[in-house]
This record gives sequence, structure tokens and C-alpha cells, in this order.
Amino acid sequence: MWRAPKVDPKQAERMRELRTRLDIGPLVIHTGYLINICSQSSEIREKSVAGFRGEIERALVLGAEYLVLHPGSWKGLTRDEGLRLAADSIQRAIDGLPWQSTPFHILIENTAGAEFSLGGSFEQVVELVGRLKSHAPVAVCLDTCHTHVAGYDLVSAEGYAETMQQAAATVTFDAVRVWHCNDAKAARGSKLDRHEHIGQGTMGLEPFRRLLNDPRFDHCAFIAETPVDEEGDEERNVRALKRLAK
Repeated sequence: MWRAPKVDPKQAERMRELRTRLDIGPLVIHTGYLINICSQSSEIREKSVAGFRGEIERALVLGAEYLVLHPGSWKGLTRDEGLRLAADSIQRAIDGLPWQSTPFHILIENTAGAEFSLGGSFEQVVELVGRLKSHAPVAVCLDTCHTHVAGYDLVSAEGYAETMQQAAATVTFDAVRVWHCNDAKAARGSKLDRHEHIGQGTMGLEPFRRLLNDPRFDHCAFIAETPVDEEGDEERNVRALKRLAK
């Protein structure tokens, strides 16, 4: 739904205290999926800007470091129009909010490459980030499933090296702050965003082993967004990832 409840300041303070005591971080929040900041519909776009602003406000109250955003769909427009609207919507959403003295960043997430979906390539992600750098705190979140089904090769050793060269030349390693670690139900290049349990999809375990042990991403947080088909699936997927990390 568009309207979200306000964060209780006492609960936010309690969360901050516990995070400090337990040394847990970073705190990463994902925006609601209704938000489409480059929609051709002015009504949807206005609701999206308001909804996104609310997400930023709650993230700041909670002391979150990162807020992950899907750039949205530009169906009915040109890609350049979609990029312009997305950048404008993000600027409007954060305008006047007190983020400057915080570690907060909006993370633009790459998408599965479906038609009209903004962010389906590293180039589109970096273009949006570039339009925002002087107006908002922005960085990048990459999703393994999205990267795979968009057509990038993370599976073979040679493909992984080539994909990382492309990432270095576009989004850059420093800008990537979070990886969503998800296997894929669909084939590489299929454009189908269907997440699968770690090691049980079309990617297998090796891409995650390489990624988790790649020193170029030592600064990143790794988060599983895998399915919950049975009780305990979340823990099993996290443990599967931990076993791969040296």
C-alpha cells in the first residue's frame, strides 16, 4: 500500500542502541515495490515521490546507512525521458531532508533487464547515479539474479572476470555498497526475475564463492533475498553463503 505507518521514535532509539551494543551494520532498507519514480502516469509518479520521501524519512529516523531503490519502468516513454524523470523524482523526494550529516545513501539497484525496466544494464545504473551525484547521496546495489538474467555471465570463471571488468568501467567497485545474493530460476539472459535458493538455480554455488571472496568487494554487505518455501529457509540460505566465504 502507499501509506506506511510512522516509526515510533522510542523504537528507533532502541534500535540504534542495540545496533551499537551488538555492532550490527550496515542497516539496509528496501523501498516498497509500488514506487515507480519514472512512470509515465503523473498520478503514479506523484504518489511514488511522496512514498519514496516517506521511505527516506523513516530510514533517517532509524539511522539506516542504505535505502535500496528499483529505478522503475519507463513504459510509454523513451529511455532518456525515463532517466530524466527518475533523477527528478529522487531529487524532489530528498529535497530539504537532513541527510548531509549522516552516512545515509540511496542505492540504485540493477534490474533484470525486462523491456522498459530502468537499470537493466550497468550503463543505465551509472547514468542515473551520474545525474544525481551533485543533488543526492547515491551509490549502487547489485543483485546476482538480476545481473545473471540481464545477460551478464557470473557463472564461468572467464565470464565473471569479464563482467567485473564491465562493472569496473561503469558503476565502479567503490560505488557498489550492497550485493543481493540470489540464485536464479531462469536462464542467463532470460530477463525473468525469479529468485532461487543459493546453489539450487541456474547459477550454482561457484559465482557466490567468487563474489564473497573477491577482495574488491570487502567493503560490501551481502544480503540474501531468497524464497521462503519452508520454515528455516532464510537461515539455510544464509548458512549456505557463509560456508562459501573463506
